[in-house]
Amino acid sequence: MPSSFRGLPPVVWTIFAGTIVNRLGYLVTPFLVFFLASRGVTGTDTSYVLGALGAGNLIGPAVGGILADRIGRRPTMLIGLIGAAAAQGALFLAPGVWTMAAASLLISTAGSTVSPAAYALLADAVDSERRQRAYALFGWGVNIGTAVAGVLGGYLAAHGYWLLFAVDAGSMLLYAGVVATRLEEPTRGKAPKTADRQTKDRQTKDGIGYGVVLRDRLALLLLPLFGIQLFVYSLTEVALPLAVRDSGLSPAVYGAMAAVNAVLVVGLQPFATARLAKLPQLAVQSAGSVLIAAGVALTGLADGIAGYTVSVVVWSLGEVVVAGIAAGVVANLAPSHARGRYQGAFGWTWGVARFAALTVGVAAYTTLGPAALWWTALAAGTAAAAGTLVLAPRVNRRTAHDLAA
Repeated sequence: MPSSFRGLPPVVWTIFAGTIVNRLGYLVTPFLVFFLASRGVTGTDTSYVLGALGAGNLIGPAVGGILADRIGRRPTMLIGLIGAAAAQGALFLAPGVWTMAAASLLISTAGSTVSPAAYALLADAVDSERRQRAYALFGWGVNIGTAVAGVLGGYLAAHGYWLLFAVDAGSMLLYAGVVATRLEEPTRGKAPKTADRQTKDRQTKDGIGYGVVLRDRLALLLLPLFGIQLFVYSLTEVALPLAVRDSGLSPAVYGAMAAVNAVLVVGLQPFATARLAKLPQLAVQSAGSVLIAAGVALTGLADGIAGYTVSVVVWSLGEVVVAGIAAGVVANLAPSHARGRYQGAFGWTWGVARFAALTVGVAAYTTLGPAALWWTALAAGTAAAAGTLVLAPRVNRRTAHDLAA
């Protein structure tokens, strides 16, 4: 195991293992269109179900962030995992389009409440210097599980869609069992007795909603920049398949590109983290974001398998470089009693970015043309990376002040 992951506390490894188990069952969503077609749901009706799935990714992180700070990390994770598992069964048994849409909304809402609580729990377990490594390990677990799930899902779908739902729900319940038996709820927001009054006053002022985030000017500047970078990255799973299709290539080519990405990220990420952990993290984040933007833009120049492979390699290297940094920076900005809400705001930013890629990105591709989308992605990604670099001194001063306090 690379040195960057050594010394992390057991809770981090428990969440890492549970994440792999959970992601091994991340099967229904990638094959949802095929499942709907098997039930006779096509055309506009499909968009209703997929739209509900996307809307849940906007609701879940916001709810999960509040619950993580209000009732605790473990209860929130359990609610999300058990709720999503139940929703899987509801979707499989749903008799019509609208019940399918409702079940899809519940799946994504419940499922996306888990990450803010898990991220907050990781922040509780490690100090600021090791948070990026903890989040990188978490992301590595996501990629390992997702890579295996891509192969497993194709095999199971060929033998019956019910297997996808059974494995997906089963993996969530197994992860819930890990959370219930292997994780402990941390003590949050504790301070020395001399500071108890000040801490309580601040918690009272911050309340239980997202006002604490909305009053943080630095967070309000940084989160949109991360959102733009996440939007550009999301184009890799939204617009890339359209480009491959329009080049006259088969779906198997897109599958091969996904495999290239999975191999690079799973193989390189832990070693890259070990090399980059000691460098200024927002500078590394900016460099990786530029690589992602350049790789996405190269998609517009590709006209064959070799060209698409080059573009995938470039943005995959960028993905390896930025692993865990944004979540770690957000965690370091958050007061201890509001870590769940800060991670909820970050998760909501991710949900907005992905939803925008699915809607605005696809609309730009089809109406303005592919070239406009690729060049816009390059310009936006590079500008957001530059803006992040400009904010780095303020983030460093804030972090240093909080550590001193």
